[in-house]
Amino acid sequence: MKTLYLVRHGETLFNVEHKIQGWCDSPLTSNGIAQASRLGEFFKEISIDHAYSSTSERCCDTTELILQNRLTYTRVKALKEQNYGVFEGESETLSPKTPKDFETFFLPYGGESSNDVGKRMLHCLTTIMSKADHQNVLAVSHSGACFNFLRMLQDPTEELKKGFSNGTIFVYHFDQGKFQLAKVIRPDQNQ
Repeated sequence: MKTLYLVRHGETLFNVEHKIQGWCDSPLTSNGIAQASRLGEFFKEISIDHAYSSTSERCCDTTELILQNRLTYTRVKALKEQNYGVFEGESETLSPKTPKDFETFFLPYGGESSNDVGKRMLHCLTTIMSKADHQNVLAVSHSGACFNFLRMLQDPTEELKKGFSNGTIFVYHFDQGKFQLAKVIRPDQNQ
């Protein structure tokens, strides 16, 4: 059985300022750098054979801090966050209030649907994990992308209630072309 470690990037300036990020970017904060460094300590004891990152700077920086030069990684556009169109860089107070509302809300504003994000993530990660030499894989992505990936596999309600804070690690088993959530590690919540 193969294992995928899907990680949310470290805290960013926009996270602190409660701004919608999506495809736009902001740098990791000093706390985000510390979170990624702690993830690096966590993954030191895990044998990772391949690593992937969203092309967003916040994910690449997180990936580099996790790997600490022990492995190269591949940047993949399909691991990017949902595109929120003209809402990017604006206050999070403008976001829809429920996951259901996210499904199509941003489409008229140049964004993408959350269902499309989930499908893109599922296709991307299935392709990655289906490679013969990929046994233990690290992939660094975003909160919404991780949530919508999980939504393609199961009802995410219980995990959503616990939160997907920066640095959360989703551990999936991959067998016969299917993902199964094994556990969610929330480092900053000591779980």
